[in-house]
Amino acid sequence: MKRSEYNAAVHQHTNQLYGFALRFMRNREDARDTVQDVFEKLWVHRKKVEFPKAKAWLFKTAHHAMINAINRKQRMQFPGDENLPEAARKEVSFFESGQVVDRAVNILPPIQRSIILLRDLEGYSYEEIGEILSLSSSQVKVYLFRARNKIKKQLKGLKELV
Repeated sequence: MKRSEYNAAVHQHTNQLYGFALRFMRNREDARDTVQDVFEKLWVHRKKVEFPKAKAWLFKTAHHAMINAINRKQRMQFPGDENLPEAARKEVSFFESGQVVDRAVNILPPIQRSIILLRDLEGYSYEEIGEILSLSSSQVKVYLFRARNKIKKQLKGLKELV
């Protein structure tokens, strides 16, 4: 990939990549860091990445980076966190529809969450998602079906509580 192609890839895909990272990570700073790291990796590997395949490479790299970041955060346990007063913990209203959907999507395994975000929010085709995540289009369809069923089950369970 030439410098001009790299710059074109950055210009073409930054917003979509940031949106994907933000929905996945649910934190602006983490999403920005992910996008920055992914573009840095693209620069380092620019000789190996062909320009027509840059979009898939970027999203695949972002997906892996976000999973790694989440795993690192889950492993980090700060002493005394369990002793914080209830007011210091982030409180989320269950009954605001956007937050309910976000919560339902957030409980999905990372691969299903990525597929839901790429298909339903970003509008990618099954083939594009398969290329990004190294899956066949039929695997993408199966994971998407299972993810939607999990979300549907979560939302039904919430409706029964109300």
